[in-house]
Amino acid sequence: MNKLLSLLVVATLSFFTHASDYQEGKHYVKIQELPVDSPEVREYFSFYCGHCYNFEFMAKSIEKNLPENVKFVKNHVDFLGGASKKMQQTLTRALITAQKMGIEKSLIAAIFKYIHVHRAVFTSVKDVRNVFIFNGADGEKFDQLINSDEVVKAAEAMKSNQDILANSGDLKSVPSIVVNGKYMIHTHDLDKSNIEEDFNNLVKYLLTLK
Repeated sequence: MNKLLSLLVVATLSFFTHASDYQEGKHYVKIQELPVDSPEVREYFSFYCGHCYNFEFMAKSIEKNLPENVKFVKNHVDFLGGASKKMQQTLTRALITAQKMGIEKSLIAAIFKYIHVHRAVFTSVKDVRNVFIFNGADGEKFDQLINSDEVVKAAEAMKSNQDILANSGDLKSVPSIVVNGKYMIHTHDLDKSNIEEDFNNLVKYLLTLK
């Protein structure tokens, strides 16, 4: 018990030592505040973005290490060049459809793989449907959801969040991580030799801010 207590104390002290090193304007910035109903960490990303594909390991690590009362939200965007806005918006609805079908993680991986590994091109909703079915999803359920009012409304909410930050000049590239709708992380000055731990510590620190 004493050994366990010592380890907890060391871990706590380590976190606060790191937290004292994080500076506004260097490691994070305040942004145009977005309304949030509960504590959250939101990743703005695009399936078409190679950096977002490579960032998936970090996104998974952040989600895994969040406190139980904090949700991790993936917010797909539609402003990348080189891909049609219509297909980008279709993939936003595909993400939400996968969430509602309870297969979000497997379909995110499959869509990223389709674009960045197989170098395939989505040209229609039918292409997206085929990826769902190939990965074990119910085609009829997909058809019911992809253009449903609930999915369209959720996609519009993602678009609204994106546009607020893009119009304020806060969201210029992806992937971008926003904590509680107030703080956007800057990664340039994080510890590159231990980026995963430093990133998670910064997220935890920002969750403590008001």
